[in-house]
Amino acid sequence: MLYFSDISPLDLLQEFVFLPLDIFRVILHNKGIRSKLDAWLTFLSIDEPEMIIKLIDQYPQFKKYYEEIYQLCRNTEKVMEMFSKELQELDRNTVQYMIDEMQDVIDTQKDTIDTQKDTIDAQKKELKMQQVLLSQKESDLAEKERLIAELRKQLDIKD
Repeated sequence: MLYFSDISPLDLLQEFVFLPLDIFRVILHNKGIRSKLDAWLTFLSIDEPEMIIKLIDQYPQFKKYYEEIYQLCRNTEKVMEMFSKELQELDRNTVQYMIDEMQDVIDTQKDTIDTQKDTIDAQKKELKMQQVLLSQKESDLAEKERLIAELRKQLDIKD
């Protein structure tokens, strides 16, 4: 488990060593290339011609790596092809991410619609029950009005 001062612990499946190359450059400037590890870190982090020459003088095997990088950089078409492939993959990933995001929005909206349909159905049932109660009360009221009218007629006859 790795710990950083401002970051929560990282749970990684493999063991990694993180090297801050900016700090390495300061150490390299003060102490120079002392080991093969320093040579590799120099290769990965330095682009100053003087340091590259010192590295190749001490470790000649890096010359072929720099030559390969140089040839690659001279072949603009190949570099652009590499970038084109990477951009194509990035575009594909971006499209897939956007599709996933839109699907999440659609799923959320569908859930909202389903909830609203359930609410509407419940309100329709309640409205039907109220209409039934209202019609019962209207029929009760009509019956009572008929009874009142009948009682009035009986009272008028007795007078």
